[in-house]
Amino acid sequence: MKLSSISQVILNLALGVSAGPYPAPRSPGCSSHVYPGPVNAGFETGTLDGWEIVSGDTFGSASVSDEISYWGGPFDQVGNFFLWGYAQAGDAAVGELKSSSFQASSVMSFLIGGGYDPDNVYVALVRDSDGEVLLKQTGQNDEALIRIVWDTAAWAGEMVHLLLFDNSTAAFGHINFDDVRTGCDALGDGDLTFNVLGQSNQPAAGSSEACTLYASDPLRPQFHYTPYQGWINDPAGLIQWNGNHQLFSQFNPAAAVWGPMHWSHAESTDAVHWRELPIAMYPPYPNNPDDTSGRYTGSAARDNATGALRLIFTDFTDTTFHPDAVPEVVSTSASTNGIFFPLYPDNPIIGEPPANSPSGFRDPKVFWDTAASIWKLVVGSGDNVSGKVHLYKSADLVDWVYVGVLYEGDGSTGVMWECPNFFPLDDKWVLFYGGNGLGWYQIGTYNGSTFVSETSGLVDAGPDSYAMQWYQDESGRNLAITWMGNWNTYKWPSRVNGWAGQQSITRELFIREDGGLGSKPIAELASLESRTTKSLTSQTITSVLNLGSAKAARLQLEMDVSATTASAVVIELFSSTAESVLLTYFVSNQTIILDTTNAGYGQSGTWWAIIDIPSRKLNLDVFIDRSSLEIFAADGTVITATIWPKYQQSSDIKITAQDGAALFNSITLTPLASSWC
Repeated sequence: MKLSSISQVILNLALGVSAGPYPAPRSPGCSSHVYPGPVNAGFETGTLDGWEIVSGDTFGSASVSDEISYWGGPFDQVGNFFLWGYAQAGDAAVGELKSSSFQASSVMSFLIGGGYDPDNVYVALVRDSDGEVLLKQTGQNDEALIRIVWDTAAWAGEMVHLLLFDNSTAAFGHINFDDVRTGCDALGDGDLTFNVLGQSNQPAAGSSEACTLYASDPLRPQFHYTPYQGWINDPAGLIQWNGNHQLFSQFNPAAAVWGPMHWSHAESTDAVHWRELPIAMYPPYPNNPDDTSGRYTGSAARDNATGALRLIFTDFTDTTFHPDAVPEVVSTSASTNGIFFPLYPDNPIIGEPPANSPSGFRDPKVFWDTAASIWKLVVGSGDNVSGKVHLYKSADLVDWVYVGVLYEGDGSTGVMWECPNFFPLDDKWVLFYGGNGLGWYQIGTYNGSTFVSETSGLVDAGPDSYAMQWYQDESGRNLAITWMGNWNTYKWPSRVNGWAGQQSITRELFIREDGGLGSKPIAELASLESRTTKSLTSQTITSVLNLGSAKAARLQLEMDVSATTASAVVIELFSSTAESVLLTYFVSNQTIILDTTNAGYGQSGTWWAIIDIPSRKLNLDVFIDRSSLEIFAADGTVITATIWPKYQQSSDIKITAQDGAALFNSITLTPLASSWC
């Protein structure tokens, strides 16, 4: 693939390759053709001076705003003012706004926010001479602004203008815009270099250079499953079948937003290195993109009679287009080769929900009841007061008989429970499910028809874990994968690179010493080790220890709490002079806090957990992967978050002891390789 000089610069920046001294010039390419951008490029006049309203009523004198924040956090404008496409007339208005003409430089960048709608809400670079749209970029369904970098070397010197286009009346049907830059200034702030975002930088789907393409995207994780393009959420159909681990995901290949659900499919020999397979299932009405009917979450089992891989799932029908349909039923498909999954001709296999299930009926999870020697499945539901889980049984995975309500809540964890899983672990039974946007577990006893909870808690203490699914591998381990996302955030900046959603690394589940549900990374993840580990022993930290930089790595440490005099120990991750994630352990109360309030484009907040350290040793196992973070403590606590750094330099790792000394028995930092290459 031959690249122009500035394209190579952008690719090098994405790969972390030095492009030259900072702050300027960042490369020969960015300084080869540099011309001023449009008039009033950052709206710092407080008006639309230099911009022309072409049509409609969405843009006007109220469009330029100095508001600092909205309901979800800061706008992150540069300077005092920016263009807020909602301010003039709301989402219902439409229109076009045109910049003054300017000569195209080799590279340009700008800030964009607002709706994700590539056809109806976007900023376009338009050539003056013939009106051709050269590049265009939509937002990410968030008011906050993110930086887009465009390679414009092909049109350097030509007269162009920017067109802000809004033809949407839907929610988020507006565009936010600010801070157009050209030349080397477009690539960074001072000595910091932007991570290159923008769908125009994404190569065409189907390219044979998959490993290169995955590596060139600065936010794409390298050892977590992600779609090449499109959206994923819940993991589904997890099973080890004929020796290979199968990972299906709720999938919309058409856009990086939720839509008519398909099932993507990948397989692995070790539950670490994934190989993409063809889409396993398609929605029932693919010719109408407005019809959201689809194949919702479900599970997999090996058919004892045929050896086939059988999928059992929710068939959802959009009653706007099919008013006489039952919205959610259970259906099945099966495959003998693990590639093609023909639907069962007599679907649905469960044709309607039981009584008192008005909140929903979805996400069947199959398990083998060893005491009864029969297949059973649980389905999530609710009754407008509390969530509940229904139980069914079957001898053949096709004909199902309703048993009753396995377990129901008190309303504190939601009125609808999704993605329930139920399975034996040691001498207990575990139920976990999603409710109120969080993953909850219950551990207790089961008599074949009902479950009694003894212990409960959160599956994950972090902000980005939902719809976890369990399966047992052929060696008998209880494994799980969770969707690294949630429904409470709009922070998906990877949308502008054409994809959204990632699955966690594979975890092994166990019962903790305190009776709760614990997670730990599977041993096979050690196969990702790519280069020499940096290892320190008997390390006493009295101020700051700089471990170096890593974009994909595993950090393992053991702190001797009994010999530590510091009041707290802070681990800085994704760190640069402009941003960082803080992971702080407070010695006095054994509390660990994850703080992402200064961590780039991601969800801002703090999350905490109490860590059990009976041996007075704090053991942490931290997986860092470009835009993801998974933190495991030895007691089974796990904290999962997505991190979206703005800058290439945000990869430093530091440990700081506060008000004393911290004694570490060991600290290791191991670079990790791609699970795709």
